[in-house]
Amino acid sequence: MIATTSAQAPLLAGLLLGASLIIAIGAQNAFVLRQGLLQSHRFPVALFCALSDAALIAAGVGGLGVAIGQHPHMLAVVACAGALVLAWYGVKALRRAFHPEVLTPDTHGNAASLWKVLATCAGFTWLNPHVYLDTVLLIGSLASAWPVPGPRTLFAIGAATASFIWFFALAYGARLLAPLFRKPLAWRVLDVLIALVMWGIAGKLLLSVLGML
Repeated sequence: MIATTSAQAPLLAGLLLGASLIIAIGAQNAFVLRQGLLQSHRFPVALFCALSDAALIAAGVGGLGVAIGQHPHMLAVVACAGALVLAWYGVKALRRAFHPEVLTPDTHGNAASLWKVLATCAGFTWLNPHVYLDTVLLIGSLASAWPVPGPRTLFAIGAATASFIWFFALAYGARLLAPLFRKPLAWRVLDVLIALVMWGIAGKLLLSVLGML
């Protein structure tokens, strides 16, 4: 019983930390939500986001966070690239707001290709410095409080598990909102909110770059 409890402690700590970091309005979550509402490529998108988080968490726990922390200019370059991607997607979202969609059977037939969707998802994931700050630096640094190899590995598994639960729940749970999004106005509001989120994050990234210089 004692051994089981000691094994559960780092796993639960990692799970709670991962959940607290990932459940927030952001570019990646907004994109997954939209794909879920469209019921388009939900599984590959959720899997890509979850596996990306797991890889970054593993890298952070493995010591990459320390290396990145010693080279802040790397984050500055990624922040600039990420800000451009987010700003452009915000423009696209605002343009969609003037030509709102509805959830109809034809929507799925006109969905973007899988590779285009995954490429966009990759941009939100790998060009967002906040992802590195959360998964690599923060989780990596907090993982150092657990001894190696067992407890620290369980901590990483717990944090990665939170990502898997969240992204699949977001992608497939979005269908509960489908009746609402049969109205063009709902899509217009969503896309305006997405545009504001994208531009807000892009602005924060550029401000963070100024702080690094």
